[in-house]
Amino acid sequence: MHFIYNLIVQISWFHLKVVALFHPKIKLFVTGRKNAMGVLKQAFSKGDNVIWMHVASLGEFEQGLPVIEKLKEAYANHKILITFFSPSGYEIKKDTSVADTVVYLPMDSRKNVTEFLDVVAPSLAIFVKYEIWPNYLRALRGRKIPAILISAIFNEKQIYFKGYGGFMRKALSSFSHYFVQNDISASLLKSVGITEVTVCGDTRLDRVSEILERDNHLDFMEDFKQDRSCFVAGSTWPEDEAILIDYINHSPKNLKFVLAPHTIKIDKILGLAGALTKKTALYSKRANQDLADYDVLIIDHIGLLTKVYSYADFAYVGGGFATGLHNTLEPAVFGVPVIIGPNYHGFQEAEALVALKGILPIGDKWSFGELMKRLLDNPELRKKTGEINATYITKNKGASVQIMQYIRTLI
Repeated sequence: MHFIYNLIVQISWFHLKVVALFHPKIKLFVTGRKNAMGVLKQAFSKGDNVIWMHVASLGEFEQGLPVIEKLKEAYANHKILITFFSPSGYEIKKDTSVADTVVYLPMDSRKNVTEFLDVVAPSLAIFVKYEIWPNYLRALRGRKIPAILISAIFNEKQIYFKGYGGFMRKALSSFSHYFVQNDISASLLKSVGITEVTVCGDTRLDRVSEILERDNHLDFMEDFKQDRSCFVAGSTWPEDEAILIDYINHSPKNLKFVLAPHTIKIDKILGLAGALTKKTALYSKRANQDLADYDVLIIDHIGLLTKVYSYADFAYVGGGFATGLHNTLEPAVFGVPVIIGPNYHGFQEAEALVALKGILPIGDKWSFGELMKRLLDNPELRKKTGEINATYITKNKGASVQIMQYIRTLI
């Protein structure tokens, strides 16, 4: 089976190089990996103490960030390496100051793995959530380099828990310890003989808790919101916007709206603005406008949404009608009601907060309108719903502290 896996890796790499000729995102995936080893050889020398964290994309980076920050504080003499699998994560965070070096992870071939570990020689490898790469894990175990998986979450449909999943189960056994998000994940691991497991929740709760401690002030939001209630919709897709646009165009006069679409291409932004009958401003054009005069503000810029949520009285998180629900914890931490689309199953924090009635799912324009009417007419309901969200995060944070306690036993 190991031979077949390596053959699949080689065939996949060949096809990716062909597809890269026609697909810009895949081109980043391929060219970034071609340059990775050169970057690593310049960054590391023999004798360096290196802690390596691997993440798939931006979401997993955010999960790993509380641990990275604690590692930098506790191990100031170590170098931090972060590797990404996805271009969407790497391209946004390649210049982050929290790591000494950020690169794409070379493909999981035996040759790449050997060269990577010869150059980096980490004292610890940390993988986040779903990242299971058999050749890397096998080599780490062979070199007696401890590897841990953090913020992990498993379900019975995954290959590890199937009769034919022996090869991938063997890869799982290479981890020194697992830090999982829930009891179900721990039980599934136990069912395949893995007991070095700690249930400590999701490190993202630590991350969003830290948001409250920073300065979230935004001058343009102060100018825009004034003394009115504000509805903030983040990471929206066209399926979300179809519902939101109809409501906004017929909404009460005392309510302001901020829309932060997932895609900020100019044609998409102009199309969204053109569909709104309320007076609408673009963040990129705010310099010569009095934002107080506008009812809707479209954020056509990356990196502002988390702070914008701090001004919300109601929040909507996109993706629940489309490709997958985005981060509901970022608005929830500010103690406001959070509204989502119907497809939230598989997102643990969303499932938990829907059950607690802090996150409120809707299925169509009608149910959204009815929900907003209830929230607007009942300030106590609005307050109680928001408090559920804030309390959940406060009670469940602390995963990164438990992870660090274990790491201190290793290095």
